[in-house]
Amino acid sequence: MLVILAGVRRVPALAVLLLVLAAAPALGAGRAPEAPFFISACAFSHQAPDDPIVYPGRPHRSHDHTFVGNVSTNAFSTVASLRKAGTSCSRPGDTAAYWAPTLYVDGTPRAPDAATIYYRRLTTAPVQPFPPGLRMIAGNSHAVTPQSSAVTYWGCAVLKESFYGPLRRARPSPPAAYSSGIPACSSYASLQLEVAFPDCWNGKTLDSGNHKSHMAYSSGGRCPAGHPVPVPALTLVYTYPPGIDNADAFLASGGQFSGHADFINTWNQRDLDALVRECLNSGRQCSVGAVSSSAR
Repeated sequence: MLVILAGVRRVPALAVLLLVLAAAPALGAGRAPEAPFFISACAFSHQAPDDPIVYPGRPHRSHDHTFVGNVSTNAFSTVASLRKAGTSCSRPGDTAAYWAPTLYVDGTPRAPDAATIYYRRLTTAPVQPFPPGLRMIAGNSHAVTPQSSAVTYWGCAVLKESFYGPLRRARPSPPAAYSSGIPACSSYASLQLEVAFPDCWNGKTLDSGNHKSHMAYSSGGRCPAGHPVPVPALTLVYTYPPGIDNADAFLASGGQFSGHADFINTWNQRDLDALVRECLNSGRQCSVGAVSSSAR
């Protein structure tokens, strides 16, 4: 069952692009914003208690998730089915599936205004594109205490005015401004959840028993020996509307500390290869819409 949240205001594609472009330069403390990157700007797609990685073929078995990117993602999704579907992202070639636990406020689900998907190169060696069908999970869905801020945290994005009207820009803040729990953002700021995926692959398997051990995080620009293949450092940022009461907010996976996210690579592989080659491995910082291999 796919559920479109009742009363949710869908953000027009142009507004999503402008929101993401405004926030693009700012990532959390220690996230190396100067690194080569490209961005996918994605709108909310749907909500469902499904998880095709953890509970494949078992609908309604998972806690509730909020999906962006591929518009067909459900418990029965396969690489083939996902590749046939459309996307809520600004890049037509980004038909990958992204999801995170649904945010509830006072018992009511809240959809993000938009999602920003960063693809960065954090290694000294060139990165390889994700192989088709790669699956991975970042963060701990069972966490009841703060997780490492290198993996997931919450923050606030300040509302700014521009030629196009109000835009949300992640404020340049010290590390203390980033919180393991949901912070009390001002009425002029949007709540953001950020989850960083590992950027080193074992080069052998597209998944693993715990959906994590085939991947690892780089350190000092290098991948560990057991995971020698550098891949893009994917970071998912969900931006929620201003005015959320943090005292009444929690994730469907439990509490405020259980931030996590899932990813299945079903990109148009030609598009992904071009972005990795011409942005990440060429040392460029490519904003939304830069480089499209579809016309090549």
